[in-house]
Amino acid sequence: MPYPQMRPRRLRRTAAMRRLVSETRVDPAELVVPMFVKEGLTEPRPISSLPGMVQHSRDSLRKAAVEAVQAGVGGIMLFGVPSSRDAHGSGGIDPNGILNVAIRDVVAEVGDATVVMSDLCLDEFTSHGHCGLLTPDGEVDNDATLAAYAEMAVAQAAAGVGVVGPSGMMDGQVGVTRRALDAAGYPDVAVLAYAVKYASAFYGPFREAVESALEGDRRTYQQDPANLRESLREVELDVAEGADMVMVKPGLPYLDVVSAVRAAVDVPVAAYQVSGEYAMIEAAAANGWIDRERAMLESLTSLRRAGAQIILTYWAVEAAQLLRHRY
Repeated sequence: MPYPQMRPRRLRRTAAMRRLVSETRVDPAELVVPMFVKEGLTEPRPISSLPGMVQHSRDSLRKAAVEAVQAGVGGIMLFGVPSSRDAHGSGGIDPNGILNVAIRDVVAEVGDATVVMSDLCLDEFTSHGHCGLLTPDGEVDNDATLAAYAEMAVAQAAAGVGVVGPSGMMDGQVGVTRRALDAAGYPDVAVLAYAVKYASAFYGPFREAVESALEGDRRTYQQDPANLRESLREVELDVAEGADMVMVKPGLPYLDVVSAVRAAVDVPVAAYQVSGEYAMIEAAAANGWIDRERAMLESLTSLRRAGAQIILTYWAVEAAQLLRHRY
């Protein structure tokens, strides 16, 4: 080899050298762990399609929140699973509904040691499983849903949440959330907009986790997986409406979208490594087909490399513990 510069392997020779020149690092503080809390449970209940994940009781949720803080995880995203549902998703607005109670529990337990976030959507609370209210003919009523989101945002803020995550893909959801929070005296509650949320096949295990009652699909409001330019338009609208952060969901099948969104905005960009992504790697590892820990960290690194500053992942606590010893 005539030219000395033609040996890039010099910088791969040892683990120490690879650490020194690593271009992309995942920090535990950038990870957010989704947690599910089910009304009426006295002990955590395993979720079969999400190995290692559970529906929490209120007690186990508090303990899990402390564990996440001790691991250095940056945030906790809460989802509530009510014992009963109705057509209006009223349990999501009720101050004594399971999600609002869980917010109070976690805030009381960990305070400001991590960022407490909550899902702002009706799908866990509606008897029909859709993310919004329905018209008499069964269509999702965008503007009626916005009014419900405004109430839900204020209820979550009153419970003490630091960040709300409007995830229903209703047009105008960020603007109505921001105005409702400001008008109710909660200007410091931030909005993490699910700005780009595709009608994906990768959500299946999540629906078991929240015991979704959905019949049909959400293609009239979630995005077509074929579209990128539409995503950038959605992001632009959400930032204009007051989003403090924007998110792409799912993550791994849409790394190009994460990258394009990162290039388009100057607010923090998040990606949600969704339940199906997690379950695929867990299933392959359980069959001995891949190295579980390496696949986990490689997948998180790919999201970070694509431009996600914040990553929601079911591996957040475990990954944070591993990353402490990696760098």
